[in-house]
Amino acid sequence: MRASDLLKPRPEGLYCPPGDFFIDPVRPVGRALITHGHSDHARSGHRSVLATQETLDIMGLRYGDDFAGTTQAAILGETIDINGVSVTFHPAGHVLGSAQICVEHQGMRIVASGDYKRQKDATCLPFEPVSCDVFITEATFGLPVFRHPPDHEEIARVLKSAARFPERSHLIGAYALGKAQRVMRLLRDAGYDRPIYIHGALAKLSEYYQSKDIDLGELEPATVESGGKADFTGAIVVGPPAAFADRWARRFPDPISCFASGWMRIRQRAKQGGVELPLIISDHADWNELIATIKETGAEEIWVTHGREEALVRWCELEGIAARPLHLVGYEDEGD
Repeated sequence: MRASDLLKPRPEGLYCPPGDFFIDPVRPVGRALITHGHSDHARSGHRSVLATQETLDIMGLRYGDDFAGTTQAAILGETIDINGVSVTFHPAGHVLGSAQICVEHQGMRIVASGDYKRQKDATCLPFEPVSCDVFITEATFGLPVFRHPPDHEEIARVLKSAARFPERSHLIGAYALGKAQRVMRLLRDAGYDRPIYIHGALAKLSEYYQSKDIDLGELEPATVESGGKADFTGAIVVGPPAAFADRWARRFPDPISCFASGWMRIRQRAKQGGVELPLIISDHADWNELIATIKETGAEEIWVTHGREEALVRWCELEGIAARPLHLVGYEDEGD
């Protein structure tokens, strides 16, 4: 069987004709297999959804219990037959519940990674390399300039700044699913034991992480209406990046603006965003992780879904690996 007969791009997303299902479709479809809970991959309105239990739970928190007609929980490592096509979910190391999806039929094995990273993350299972004929990878940070430093070194910079400026608050911008909880856990692992104040948009998901035995420590609402600025003197506050543009963020005492993202490698981007303390913490693979992962899978062919496809495709060609961009649309960088 040719790989293109097993999976092919369509406007709705990656489609498997023999199995009659889509992976991470961007439009409502009959049967959707979902890699993780970020909104650009996990959308509501499908007739049926197959995903890990954590991803199903996260979709329920974000969209309501009726986000799909029916749901089925995939157990990591267990193979499911869908119209004669074997489907197995494997950890992706991106956020809680994230998974790669291995699709196998008539001797052809393709692994769709979704989004992934290789750095250790205490809030989710680590990425598991899966040997395959075709590896479908993202390329959010698919340029050699993107090499993420160890995350604990970035968190140490926050704590050093907090100690140096005890009269100021530190506002850390982090995406609501995955990044925010990872930042909180990194703070705890670094020994920070004071309450962490969080924006209301993080409350449900953070509570869910705690319910899955991911200890984030004491979390308090970052509500300024009922108190004064002095209540947050020296505090560390975590909120979604969008909240930093509204009046909520201006009510904290002399705040130092921080932003946890792989894009903080680009100084101009941090400067334009008014970020005083950029933190290079990403939930996506950097350049070194991308090329190491490609080699580990042993794949003879690489398909690149979204991101900086050209450089990664060129690297593959120089390494003698067939590669092509899929030019899929609709995938943003929610979890960068």
